[in-house]
Amino acid sequence: MINEQQSVIVKTLCRVLVPFIQMFGLYVIVHGHSSPGGGFQGGVILASSFILLALGDGIDGLMQRLSLGSLTILTSTGVLLYAGIGFVCLALGANYLDYSILPIAEPRSIGMLVIEVGVGFTVMAVMISIFHDLITFE
Repeated sequence: MINEQQSVIVKTLCRVLVPFIQMFGLYVIVHGHSSPGGGFQGGVILASSFILLALGDGIDGLMQRLSLGSLTILTSTGVLLYAGIGFVCLALGANYLDYSILPIAEPRSIGMLVIEVGVGFTVMAVMISIFHDLITFE
């Protein structure tokens, strides 16, 4: 179990590092369609920032920020983004996830970005859920 009586140095260091880790995770997700990395890697980086926050503040501090209900909503939203783009492509007469049919400027780039964001949300929420399940034994 995580020790709820952490020192002030550990708590402060975790709170200082978390925004930088989250910014890097978002960077990896957003640039995943044009460089190495993407939704899965960025989602794991984002999840690790919340897990670091839990190590500093305790699991209750994490669950105040992200409840299990909000994690379920994030997971579902990510899957819906991924599947939704695929079904839009099918409805427009192309293959599943064939972004070139989308009626927007630079359809491949934007389609891949939406997919990466969906995967990132899903992976982040599932990793935090797994951590919560392991740490609370529920």
